[in-house]
Amino acid sequence: MASTTHWLAPEEQSAWHGFIRMQARLTGRLARELQNETGLSAGDYAVLVALTDAPGGRLRVLELARAVEWEKSRLSHRIGRMAGRGLVKRVECEGDARGAFVVLTEDGRRAIERAAPGHVATVRRLALSALSPEEIRMLGHISERILDRLEGDSRATGDATSDGVDGTRRAGRPVL
Repeated sequence: MASTTHWLAPEEQSAWHGFIRMQARLTGRLARELQNETGLSAGDYAVLVALTDAPGGRLRVLELARAVEWEKSRLSHRIGRMAGRGLVKRVECEGDARGAFVVLTEDGRRAIERAAPGHVATVRRLALSALSPEEIRMLGHISERILDRLEGDSRATGDATSDGVDGTRRAGRPVL
């Protein structure tokens, strides 16, 4: 049986492997520096960013899971730990016994406000300062094209994930 796989050309493979290595190293480094400087994990930060972006600092659990693109069980564990530290609280939905909101607390708001400036500086130092303004625009354009492809693929496969609660990507969010 002949293979119908359309293998990556050498240039494609090199670009893809470089992207994967860069993404893994950058994500790991950002997470370590965030943890060391603020005591927040990358997961804590992602949840706080999503809640900060939400009207009233609150999202239904399923909406928050979509916003951070996590499984509900992973999110439930994270929310439990964050609630124990006073960063968020879980509030039952009136009229929907099965539903619950995750709500940003004042301590959570202060934590993200303290963490964001240093995290932005780290993003700038490790990634953005290595690029020209044109390369930053190109990075944004490439990212949007891939996100659009992922969004279209999600709709086609029934995978309901997106950056925003209403299915749209958000501009001006704190840096993840």
